[in-house]
Amino acid sequence: MFKKTIVSLTAFAFLAGFAGINSAMAETDKGPAEMVLQATVDAAKKAKPATFPHKKHQDNAEMKMTCGDCHHTKDADGKQVAYTDGMKIEKCETCHNKAAGLKKEIATFKDAAHTNCKGCHKDKKKGPTKCPDCHKGSSDKE
Repeated sequence: MFKKTIVSLTAFAFLAGFAGINSAMAETDKGPAEMVLQATVDAAKKAKPATFPHKKHQDNAEMKMTCGDCHHTKDADGKQVAYTDGMKIEKCETCHNKAAGLKKEIATFKDAAHTNCKGCHKDKKKGPTKCPDCHKGSSDKE
């Protein structure tokens, strides 16, 4: 009896551990490892694209980020709705554009990225805050 219990518990622990590893892998495999972000609405200014290490932000436990920290949508009243699993991820400019009437800090994709990304890096005193850190080949005046 005792031997069967030990074998059963060992098998259960193995399967539970495998399921945990599998779900953890699935959680970190969402989205590309690295992204190149380029504003398209205001392309006349020819801003250099920004390189964004998506997987690094997902995997860094110190950052404690969730998908909803960046991804969201809006409801029929125009209010922000937090990300939920399976939600279609739209381009940021779908909402963050001059015609949307958002507050200045997030009115455009560039404004939202600079406010949220640079703001977070400054708050945490970690991560890039200068233009060439993200916009490869640019000066520090973007």
